[in-house]
Amino acid sequence: MNSISIVIPVLNEAGTIDKLIPYLLKNSSPDNISEIIVVDGGSTDGTQHLIQSFPEVRLVNSERGRGTQMNAGAHSAKGNILYFLHADSYPPANFDNHILQTISKTSQAGCFKMTFNSSHWWLKLAGWFTQFSWKISRGGDQSLFVFKSLFDALGGYNTDYKIYEDNHFINTLYKVTKFTVIQEQLTTSARRYHCKGLWTLQYHFSIIHLKYSLGASPKALHNYYLKYVNVKKQ
Repeated sequence: MNSISIVIPVLNEAGTIDKLIPYLLKNSSPDNISEIIVVDGGSTDGTQHLIQSFPEVRLVNSERGRGTQMNAGAHSAKGNILYFLHADSYPPANFDNHILQTISKTSQAGCFKMTFNSSHWWLKLAGWFTQFSWKISRGGDQSLFVFKSLFDALGGYNTDYKIYEDNHFINTLYKVTKFTVIQEQLTTSARRYHCKGLWTLQYHFSIIHLKYSLGASPKALHNYYLKYVNVKKQ
């Protein structure tokens, strides 16, 4: 019988994790969810204390780095389906049933289509494009479900990528299995756009996409990100 392990990497997410966990518990069935694993990369804002207040959640401590943290969560997972979710992303109601009804031997991985919690026309358009199965429309904010056996066989997330690890792994999945976009809507935060400025951030994200497609190294992508994109979360 299939069961889902939810893996959530966090770093100083006290303002989001206390809302996300109750939402996940309310909008899924314990019959389908093996566990919720929150992988902390060294928070200093009380995130760990909040996580420990939820008996349904298992806290895993890890070295900092989203790829490293997600690998640590996957390594300790008991379910045969991994569901990677960002701390500021809310999957649709009954997301567990949607995943279990979709995943199969022929489609071993996928995500949900996505919308931002913003009324800005550009972000609405960007979200609209996530309904399509094109690789260019993918990103970690849409979440990711994958059979644990396939994740392990592919070696998990490449931790050389300090950024873009989600896209790099999803690109690999596209090569080896049918990737399904479930036509139910996940809602994610537009907070980075609010902090940095929509057009500025969109420009730099586009440059990162272009650099990756042209073969830039993980270090080069990270250096660009640190110089132009990195902002403190609000």
